[in-house]
Order: sequence, then C-alpha cells, then structure tokens
Amino acid sequence: MLLARLPPAGAFFGSGPESGDKMSLKTLDPAKVSYFALNNEINIPVDGQIPLNKDKEALAAFLKENVAPNTKRFTSLKERLDYLIANNYYEGEYIHKYSQAFLDDLYQYLIGEHFEFKSFMAAYKFYAQYALKTDDNAYYLEDFKDRVFANALYFGDGNEQLAHALADEMIHQRYQAATPSFLNAGRARRGELVSCFLLQITDDMNSIGRAVNSALELSRIGGGVGLTLSNLREAGAPIKGIEGAASGVLPVMKLLEDSFSYSNQLGQRQGAGVVYLNVFHPDIINFLGAKKENADEKYRVKTLSLGVVVPDKFYELVAADADMYLFSPYSVEREYGQPFSYVDISKEYDKMVANPRIKKYKLRARDLENEISKLQQESGYPYIVNVDTANEASPIAGKIIMSNLCSEIMQVQTPSALNNKQEYDVMGTDVSCNLGSTNIPNLMKSPDFGASIDAMVRALTFVTDHSNIDVVPSVQHGNNVAHSIGLGAMGLHTFFALNHMHYGDKEALDFTNIYFLLLNYYTLKSSNAIARERHETFVNFEASKYADGSYFDKYINQEWAPQTAKVQALFKNIAVPTQADWIALRDAVMADGLYHQNRLAVAPNGSISYINDTSASLQPIVNRIEDRQEKKIGTIYYPAPGLSNDTMPYYQSAYDIDMRKEIDVYAAAQQHVDQSMSLTFFMRSTIPDGLYPWKAGRTNKMTTRDLNILRNYAHHKGIKSIYYIRTYTDDQEEIGSNACESCVI
Repeated sequence: MLLARLPPAGAFFGSGPESGDKMSLKTLDPAKVSYFALNNEINIPVDGQIPLNKDKEALAAFLKENVAPNTKRFTSLKERLDYLIANNYYEGEYIHKYSQAFLDDLYQYLIGEHFEFKSFMAAYKFYAQYALKTDDNAYYLEDFKDRVFANALYFGDGNEQLAHALADEMIHQRYQAATPSFLNAGRARRGELVSCFLLQITDDMNSIGRAVNSALELSRIGGGVGLTLSNLREAGAPIKGIEGAASGVLPVMKLLEDSFSYSNQLGQRQGAGVVYLNVFHPDIINFLGAKKENADEKYRVKTLSLGVVVPDKFYELVAADADMYLFSPYSVEREYGQPFSYVDISKEYDKMVANPRIKKYKLRARDLENEISKLQQESGYPYIVNVDTANEASPIAGKIIMSNLCSEIMQVQTPSALNNKQEYDVMGTDVSCNLGSTNIPNLMKSPDFGASIDAMVRALTFVTDHSNIDVVPSVQHGNNVAHSIGLGAMGLHTFFALNHMHYGDKEALDFTNIYFLLLNYYTLKSSNAIARERHETFVNFEASKYADGSYFDKYINQEWAPQTAKVQALFKNIAVPTQADWIALRDAVMADGLYHQNRLAVAPNGSISYINDTSASLQPIVNRIEDRQEKKIGTIYYPAPGLSNDTMPYYQSAYDIDMRKEIDVYAAAQQHVDQSMSLTFFMRSTIPDGLYPWKAGRTNKMTTRDLNILRNYAHHKGIKSIYYIRTYTDDQEEIGSNACESCVI
C-alpha cells in the first residue's frame, strides 16, 4: 500500500539534509523526478478507465523524492521550536504562553492522528504555497501537522483547551482558516491575517485622495480591496458652480488600478481591487465600457474588477420595459443630506423623478440590462449586488451599500467626513474580512457538531480581536465596533457525490438547508456565549433585530427539520434545533447579546480547497479531472475528490448543469447566511440541447437573454450577489475564470 505520509516518528525529527546539500529544493530538477510524469498519466485512459491509481503513485513519489530529502530535521520538538524562534521564523510570544509539557502532548497528539494527503495536488499545493521554508528557499521547515500546530497555538492564545480543540478541527480538516490566516499564523515575518477590505469614497477630493492612499497601503499588506464609487458626482456635473467641470468616475478607476499595480506586495502578487457603482449612477454606461477591449486606452481598466449595485427598482423597470432615470449623486446628496449610496432609491425613485432639483438622465432599462450581459459575456464582469435584498434580510441597523472583491461580504457601513488635512472630522466604519470555512464532508463526521463550530468561531474571533489596520483608520474602527467574522463552507458537491445526490435535486436542497441552519444556530450560540463571557456586544446591538427578538421569528414560527429520508439519515447523529431550542437561544441573545455583528459568509475557494481534498465552495465541479496550469511546471491533473465509478454519475460538470439548480442550492443556504455568498455562473458559449427550456426553437448560442433570465431568477430567489460569469467557449477557453487570489479561502 502506498502511504501518503512521512515517517510516523514525526516528520521533522531525526537526521536529514542540512543547508548546502545537493538535494536542496533550489537545485531539485523537475525533469529528474517521477511525480509529474505519474500525475500526467491520469489523463491517459487505460482500458477505457481513468487510472486514478497514478495520482496516488504521484503523491507517494512526491513525498519520497521531494519532501523527505528536503526537510530540515530536529531531534526533539523543543529543539525545533528553539531553532525557529531563534532564527526569526516563528514568533516566540505565543509559544511561550504554553508549558513545554502541553506543547509536547499536543504535538504527539497531532503525530498520532497520522494525517495523510489524499491527492498529489493537495500535497504539491501545500508544500509549494503554505509550508514554511528556510530563508534560502532550500528546505522545508513544516509539514501539514506543523502548520496546524502553529495555527492552533496562535489562535488558542494560551488557552490549552481551545488550542487542542483547534488542532483537532484542523488536523481532521473540518475547519480551514482563510489563506492569510492559515499561511501567516505564528510566523515572525508575516502578512496580515485578514483577507480583504471594503472602503467607501465620498464626493470630495480629500476622500478620493485618502482612498488612493488606502488602496496603496492595503494592497501592500495583502488582501483585495473593494471600493464604492457611487457617491462621486458624474462626468459633467458642476464643481464650485462651474458646469461640466467634473470628470466622473473613470479617472478615479484608473488611479485605483495604477495604485494596485504599483503596490504589489514586493512583487510577490499583483494587488487586486474591485470598484462598485450603483446602476442608477449617470456614469454607469461609461463604467461598464471601461472594461471592454475597444475602450479608450486612457480610461480602459485591465486588472480592476467591476461590480454593479442593483436596487429592486431596476428589476421592476426592466420587467415593465420602461425607461429609467439616472440621478446625479451631487444633486441627490444636496437634496437628501447624505451620500448617494445611503439613499433608498427603490423607495424614493418616484419622488426623485418628480423633483426638479435633482438632475437626471434617461435611458431604456432593458438597454442597460443588455449592456451588463454583453460585458459579462465578454469578460465575466460585472459582479452584481442585489442591495435591497441584502438590506431587507439584514438584522443589523444601518445600510449595506457594497460588497468586497469576491462579493460575499455584506456589512453595514457609515460614511466618514475628512478635512483638508485628510484627517477625520467624522470617523465612519469600513470593513475588514475575517474568514474561515467548514469542510462539509468532514464536519458531517464530527463527534460534536456544535463544539466544532464553537472552536471555529473562537479562532475567527482571535483574528478580529487582533486585527489592527491602523493605516486605514475607518477600517480599524469598523472592525473594533463590529467584531465581524465570516464562517463559510466548502465541499458541497463532494458531499453530494459521496452520498449519491445529484447537484440541485430535492435531497441536495434539503441537505443544504439544514446544514446552513446548523451553521447559523451554532454560530449564534457561540457568539452569545462570548458576549456573556466578556460582558460585551458589538456596538449598536440594541438597535438590531437580534435585540428585539424578531430575527428569530422565522425559526420559532415553524419547525425546521430534514424533509427527505436520506437527509434525515445523514443528520441522525446531529441534533437539529427544535422550536424550543430557538426560543431558548432567542431569550439568551436578548438577555446577553452577541459579540459579532456578522458571522457567516461563503467565500470562493482557491488552492486551499485542493489541500482540503474537496470541491470548492458550494459550486459544482468544473471537470471530473481538472487540469491546472502551474507556473514553471506545466499541467497538473486533479481528480474530483472521492472520484470513483461509484461517484462518477453524481459529478456532473457545472457547465452541463442548469444554473437555476445552482441558484436554488445557494438560495437554500442564503436564507440562513447573514452576509452573502460568492455565486459564479458557469455557461457554455454553445448551450447543450435541452438545458434551458427557453432556448427551444432559438439559437443554441449563449445570448444576453440567457444571462438576463438567470440574473432575474437569482434575484427572485433571494440571492444577494453574483460573482463571476465563467464562459466555456467552443475553442475550449474560459472567459471570466476566477483569477482572484486575494480574498479566496
């Protein structure tokens, strides 16, 4: 049997190579190892079968030829930790919060769990991107259990019980911290633990200047940055009474794109940002046009992502095939006394149309809808934020005005006011994202689902408590008052396949509903417990629907339980809360509050889903055998997790699934998620016969009409946001493929 692990005595104990040895990673010749060739044999059928055994052989060869000879070893854990601290690899402070006896016991526990990677891709990704290496990049200083060990100690913050609980969750891959947290925890020379940021710009030069500076600083320290431009006056608006003086949003977009390009984390990674604009902003057509291939080079944006904030009124006008009015943010702010983003356009639309003091521009709503779909076909952009849906569902007092680089973060914000020194006269609230994810197939095997969630919430709480983004005071302030986190999930399609459920069928929707209900219940329970322990709630808790108890009505007024026999069996060992449980939780929350303003968000998954040997996020897989282009290496093949003749029929490609089924799955989860989810549409440029009923008798090519129908269906189902539109073309290329590495878990 081929074992996918290193020697059981502890990967880093015993004799091994030292710096300068000819087996150094720096001198390892990819042409002289066997694992790449073995992995590539997966793509060569044998007797009509996928030779999945080749992936196991590649994994074993990688550990033997690459990892084992290039790992720095030590005679004991104490020697290892002393070396890492003395050589400025690990911080000493968090390790010294624990006794040596506890450290030894925890490490022996992790060794005893015999962690094994299940695929070559998982091991390769971990050692290439996450394992700590010597400064000369010659030797590994960590394996997976060592990274878990550092994470558990760091997020445990001296609490032995919590550190052990986190080690248990992470070594069994029930919990996965977001990439910045998992990668940086415990390291002496590290980036930030948070994933991404949300900033707003108000309609003045000081705010624009501060935003550009913030983009530079936040891109430097890591993480994607989302900014809303909706408050900026449109091109041609007056400045100090001079008509036509304003340049609009396009020059600001260009400034921001150049800032992200310049501040690229010491050349390690391109800075990444997204700008959002309200669909009722007069610059919306030019905003969308800036992403097109034929755009004026002066204003064309190549790397900046685009998002559109869409109030319900837009869908109403589209349905009526009516004209729509775009409103000048400058005159709206003068009339309403607050920035454009904070005006409820759906509610105020008719009044704004009738108000002669508000400057407005007219176009046909369906023309704009088609422009959005055309750009989504060409580039995958813009993201869509259904802002009224988000606000109606939000239990928090205040206004959600935008989202982040991956469209899953939705938190209330307040505007800042800056003086001519770019100092804050009024400190508003902006957002930093503190993310983590449950691994669904593994969490469903947890001996105690609620205890697992509690450990995860407490790990994320450490991140929010210790986040200190002082370079952008509004972000720092927002984090300090909200204590928000974002626990999500990955591996949904894998769980479906392993349990013989087709993506989007009745049983799949039943499971998704109950799983996310449980996440909601147990994160609420943990947040309430932390508030009680600390005698502290998030600021303005008393104005929330949690405080008056109304948030819990939908759970108390009906019984939520699995509806199908299969899902009932899946949850037979996991207690699904009853109405009485929800009543008790409501009463506890009303009495003691919640520590976290926000708790749940489903981010996309990048390389970390490979390390977890599970499918990404809640979306369907793209291919049963995925081919990944790795820099300097070429193609690496990755079989869908748990792929076998048994699961093959349930692993249908996302490109062959009716996207309404995906929307239904996300909608089943969204009703329990207080923030949002990164929902990507997968389309073929030539649509398979019978996939969408409205295609019958029409062209089989993807059209703007297809995307219009799907976006409207998503809005109807209560979806808060849509991320990329990925299109698989007839020449086997992908448009809109997710290249975002800044905010993914």
